[in-house]
Amino acid sequence: MPPPPPPTPPCPSPRQIAALVLNHPSATLTAASERSLSASLLAAAPALPTPVANAVLKLLWHHAPRALLFFHALLRLPPRAHALSPSTVDLALDLAARLRHPRQLTSNVLALFPHHGLAFTPRTFPILFERFAVSHRRPDHAVRLFLSLHRTHGVSQDLPLFNSLLDALVKSRHAGKAASLVRALERRFPPDAVTYNTIADGWCRVKDTSRALDVLKQMVESGIAPTMATYNIILKGFFRAGQLQHAWDFFLQMKKRGRKDDNCKPDVVSYTTMVHGLGVAGQLDKARKVFDQMSEEGCTPSTATYNALIQVICKKGNVMDAMVVFSDMIGRGYVPNVVTYTVLIRGLCHVGKIDQAMKLLERMKSEGCEPVVQIYNVLIRYSFEEGEIDKALDLFDRMSKGEECLPNQDTYNIIISAMFVRKRAEDMAVAARMVMEMVDRAGHDPLAELAIICFSSSSLKRATFAGPVDWTCLPQTQRSSVPKQCNAITAHGPWEIMHGLKEQD
Repeated sequence: MPPPPPPTPPCPSPRQIAALVLNHPSATLTAASERSLSASLLAAAPALPTPVANAVLKLLWHHAPRALLFFHALLRLPPRAHALSPSTVDLALDLAARLRHPRQLTSNVLALFPHHGLAFTPRTFPILFERFAVSHRRPDHAVRLFLSLHRTHGVSQDLPLFNSLLDALVKSRHAGKAASLVRALERRFPPDAVTYNTIADGWCRVKDTSRALDVLKQMVESGIAPTMATYNIILKGFFRAGQLQHAWDFFLQMKKRGRKDDNCKPDVVSYTTMVHGLGVAGQLDKARKVFDQMSEEGCTPSTATYNALIQVICKKGNVMDAMVVFSDMIGRGYVPNVVTYTVLIRGLCHVGKIDQAMKLLERMKSEGCEPVVQIYNVLIRYSFEEGEIDKALDLFDRMSKGEECLPNQDTYNIIISAMFVRKRAEDMAVAARMVMEMVDRAGHDPLAELAIICFSSSSLKRATFAGPVDWTCLPQTQRSSVPKQCNAITAHGPWEIMHGLKEQD
């Protein structure tokens, strides 16, 4: 009888796959690197189902070139290993649209939909509207794309798609442009409640609450009943504009009218907005009073409401009071989310209770709440400030190996800035390695990064160093590409370094 086949190795987790991609020798989108990574993926995992592939792309979100390399490697896998999904292509499209010159990359990704027989999803083009208008500050590109959808992609322009374009415009602070577009295309796209809410939100974002109220009036005159979302948008707008008394009066009017009209009765979002807005404005006692009144008035707080209260208490420096609210929250059966833990960990670090913050991180993980990179960045930064350099670097090493969430650009900047403080040559080597990792993993310009760090860190104004750095600590592939100017770090202060960079340019 032949021996039984060896057991199939367990499929690696998305985090392990992301670490594999992050440590691949090249982030360049070439056929050779795509084939190489594809072979590595196939060796590590016999199959990559859509949920796993999407999770990996999200983990690599702050390393867009690596994420796109992973996506292109997926395309080279045999059908038995991966079946391309529209949701995966949407994620790749979003990543491509975030890069510096997105138009050709996004065109290539969009072409994959018809090429693989996939239908565009309701998210596909709104992703591009928002990236062009918000990330690249080119609202004109977003408008042109919308107007050309039928001609270039065979997609019918409907009201939901039009509303998503308006949403992108107002998020990029172009409320006037969005309002003009509504007027110009009113016959083709008759406004609905979402349209009016979007325009009102746009005016609130630029702190023009009088125009937002005009939109509310137009909405009623056109025969469309304002929704609870409409009132909450304007309520939040008053706080954005610093109009606290207007916000309070509007909230009281909502409560008064809500006795006769449920559409105007404050809901959990209204109360959460009040708690946060009052607390941020320094009226913490009033915020707590509103929070306490919620249940009495028949509105049950949500996790977001507790988060708002915890956040404003932490902002006042009363982190131990915030921990009491946290305990009360858990005692009442609420499940803390990533926002809860992020706010508390930042608050604990701010008052020097890093060990307690680390314990809260472990509790977070044990309860199945996945930490985000911002939490690790806070812990690393405050560990450096407390002189716990080894602890900070150990935490970063665990991130780089995929044991924790992956680092982003802020992580590297925090470490590089901290390395200037002790004035040691070995710290300069660590800083250089961080710069090169940023270049290798995310495609950043090392000289630009050095410039940003030098000009943003006040501690560097006083820094001077002696002796050249031994770059042999770096891998051979990186050593040759270390900018010559980096050696100047050890001989001069950063202002002299920047002068040298300028001369080299």
